[in-house]
Amino acid sequence: MSGMSQSDEIILELDQVSKFFGPVIALQNVSLRLRRGEVHCLLGDNGAGKSTLIKLLAGVHQASSGQYRVDGKPVRFESPKEALDVGVATVYQDLALVPLLSVARNFFLGREPVRKLFGITVMDMELAARTAKEKLAEMGIMVRDAHHPIGTMSGGEKQCLAIARAIHFGARVLILDEPTAALGVKQSFNVLKLIHRARERGISVIFITHNVHHAYPIGDTFTLLNRGKSLGSFAKDRISKEEVLDMMAGGAEMQTLMGQLEGIQV
Repeated sequence: MSGMSQSDEIILELDQVSKFFGPVIALQNVSLRLRRGEVHCLLGDNGAGKSTLIKLLAGVHQASSGQYRVDGKPVRFESPKEALDVGVATVYQDLALVPLLSVARNFFLGREPVRKLFGITVMDMELAARTAKEKLAEMGIMVRDAHHPIGTMSGGEKQCLAIARAIHFGARVLILDEPTAALGVKQSFNVLKLIHRARERGISVIFITHNVHHAYPIGDTFTLLNRGKSLGSFAKDRISKEEVLDMMAGGAEMQTLMGQLEGIQV
């Protein structure tokens, strides 16, 4: 039996965090706990506050009030690099990939392995290609030639590359911003499998999405946002997919609206 206490299992925590932009309240008293090796789904419709929360977790924004803790210690990241330094990596929808560069160059973008050639420091292209190919294969993505431009990869494969890159460079927490939003059914399934593999490796994942059908099969815990406020966090065995859908749709508010629409005579 492990000697790890419940508090020791929490790798990242937001406690009553708010974010204001002048008079605009983007987030208000939001709390979230992410355990080690857990997939925590952050759900909400457009305008719910998901983007602001992502940027706060990633170090782009700082909280106006409340506390952000990693490994039980209060943090206040002044940049995304500071978040990366403690293992909190964010994969945005645009993936931060360069289409004209090779798979290997994109995998090591900004962190290129180097070697000496006639006394001149150059990128070690063969090491980069070999490493990228191996790491992608570990995540179930088979690349024939890592020297080929990344533009030859599918949308799902690019998502997997961005995730595999973050894991290779030491991510302990992966924050995924709508990773399946622009993908088809098969590609979305491949991304969800990759999230499952990351969890098996002990990596904690915050999966941001508005698609309950993608979140519910893979998620362990769910936090729902609505207009910058949290509707609560729920373990999977405490809430059904239908209940999550109902809360996202507005519950009683949606039923009232539907009743009003039914009363309109065309």
